[in-house]
Amino acid sequence: MAQALLPGTRASGSAAGRRHPLVALAMVLPCAFVLALMFGGVEAVITQTSSVAGVLGR
Repeated sequence: MAQALLPGTRASGSAAGRRHPLVALAMVLPCAFVLALMFGGVEAVITQTSSVAGVLGR
C-alpha cells in the first residue's frame, strides 16, 4: 500500500533524498547574492579581490 506524502516531502529511497550538487548550487547562489547585496558583502569581496590581485601582481 502506498503511503500518502505531505506537501513538500519526498518518498524514501536511495536516490529520492539526494539532489545533484549543481542543482543545489543553482538554488543557493541567488539567495547568497541577495544576502550579499543586502548586507554589503559585495564591497568586501571587491576589496579582497583587489588586494589579492595586488599581491599576485608584484
